[in-house]
Amino acid sequence: MQLIDTHCHLDFPELADDIDTVLKCARDKGVARFVVPGVSEPHWSRLLALCAAHSGLYPALGLHPCFDHPHADSDLRRLEQELQNHPELVAVGEIGLDLFMPHADLQQQLDILLPQLRLAQQFDKPVLLHVRKAHDQILKQLRQIKLQRAGLVHAFSGSEQQAREYLKLGFKLGIGGAVTYDRAIKLRRLVAELPLESFVLETDSPDMPLLGYQGQVNYPERVAKVAAVVAKLRQQPLKKVIEVTAAQSVMILLL
Repeated sequence: MQLIDTHCHLDFPELADDIDTVLKCARDKGVARFVVPGVSEPHWSRLLALCAAHSGLYPALGLHPCFDHPHADSDLRRLEQELQNHPELVAVGEIGLDLFMPHADLQQQLDILLPQLRLAQQFDKPVLLHVRKAHDQILKQLRQIKLQRAGLVHAFSGSEQQAREYLKLGFKLGIGGAVTYDRAIKLRRLVAELPLESFVLETDSPDMPLLGYQGQVNYPERVAKVAAVVAKLRQQPLKKVIEVTAAQSVMILLL
């Protein structure tokens, strides 16, 4: 089983402008498949075209909780249309709640999140969740809007208790560059102690650079380095980490 990057923004200009090289470098490192989340309606057409033009790219569409483009009701209507017209969409995402930034408006974010959760429910899709400082709030919504196929919690940053609550609901936890930093004590302990089946691997490229690459563009090839760190923390063979995390990704997203 080869590596899967479950969260990489290959449609962003930093990567899309040299996509052939980006993909070749990733495949040379054993990365075979890439899940590409959408964040804003004006970019969806570009994302779909990119995924259609390259093998191994799997599109998802969603409205990110903190993006420069203000989301509108028309964006939600278009999302429903895209889900109807594009069966190749593997998830609704990147969606969620973000209370990290000052003056974040929870109700405003919920007004965008909840219709997207209902669309995921309606179309039997998993979700790709972006959550910062809002795990309890989003777990409350997920208990009320039950998603048969659950989804992934991108760049998980919560507590062990919150992690276990997501797992009870069928979600997997996305592990990326943050786990490579020694200061990420809580996350590294979770990665070492929870069952390996709890996790999928990701980069969030071009963002969230790994240790040693601070201030640089992140690339999906570096999911191989994430896998190596996870294997070291768990004291398990790298092959086992790749096989199990890829199997979880396939089970949730790519069936």
